[in-house]
Amino acid sequence: MPSRAVLAPMAGVTDRPFRILCRRLGAGLAASEMLTSDVRLWSTPKSLRRMDHAGEPEPRVVQLAGAEPQALAHAASLNVDLGAQIIDINMGCPAKKVCGKLCGSALLREEPLVARILEAVVRAVSVPVTLKIRTGWSRESRNGERIARLAESCGVQALAVHGRTRDDLYGGAAEYDTIRAIKAAVRIPIFANGDIDSAEKAQSVLDFTSADAVMIGRASHGEPWIFRAVNAQLDACTTPVPLASREVRAIILGHLESLYAFYGEDVGVRVARKHLGWYCARLPDATQVRRALMAAGNTVSQFALTKNYFDRWVDGAATGSHDNSIMAPA
Repeated sequence: MPSRAVLAPMAGVTDRPFRILCRRLGAGLAASEMLTSDVRLWSTPKSLRRMDHAGEPEPRVVQLAGAEPQALAHAASLNVDLGAQIIDINMGCPAKKVCGKLCGSALLREEPLVARILEAVVRAVSVPVTLKIRTGWSRESRNGERIARLAESCGVQALAVHGRTRDDLYGGAAEYDTIRAIKAAVRIPIFANGDIDSAEKAQSVLDFTSADAVMIGRASHGEPWIFRAVNAQLDACTTPVPLASREVRAIILGHLESLYAFYGEDVGVRVARKHLGWYCARLPDATQVRRALMAAGNTVSQFALTKNYFDRWVDGAATGSHDNSIMAPA
């Protein structure tokens, strides 16, 4: 891995344009959005986009979700044939529609099934298999350490642990005691995940847990350059020079262009709204600007409005009429 900060897979966020952007800004790995193991659904536009890795930096990571060992093994094998270089199994998603099918974090309640899944997938592919979990199903049933030992015995090569249970969803604060215990219990690399939103927090989590890397999710929304700051902290304990406003503008406009090229006109403008909302959240007069950008009905007007706003923002930074530190790396 080129760095110890990696992008967490997030449905609806970590599409190919965002993965490529985060890798360029320092993410050591960037897994695909969760792909179902049911190959009958792979012909849908959503699945086809999730399986598109053209131009993506290596190693290419495909995350699979499912509950049937042979179906997951078959899906993993097919994705390796299509160019996947790491297969990641999702046992961490807390979404009701996922857990209702005994997928995602619901599997943490079925340890024998977890073993059968991991054994089947590891046997089926020649590339590394990794696993993403939560600390357990509930605070009364934190079995992350047992799952970690089981995963290691099945041949899993690395484990990402979100410091919450399924019942916690995304509420409250992540806890790292369980991640620390898991790291002490196994020899495979451990990625610590949950509430890591700054370079300083990444350092403190690694210091406390002794994990090998941090996995960053929601903190990358509207701030993909967070990996740059985290890497500087972890590699040299230094603070990187803040991005200049013109560099921020170039990143945002380039991201828009890649979204339009990937999704096309109708879907592209809708997906871009989400990212623009996150980008604008930290800027002056964010509410007014966001309202205008959300109202843009096509890519041409959306891009023009975005460029116009950020051109004015860059000009303001050059003249010292506003504080540029709001867009500094975390």
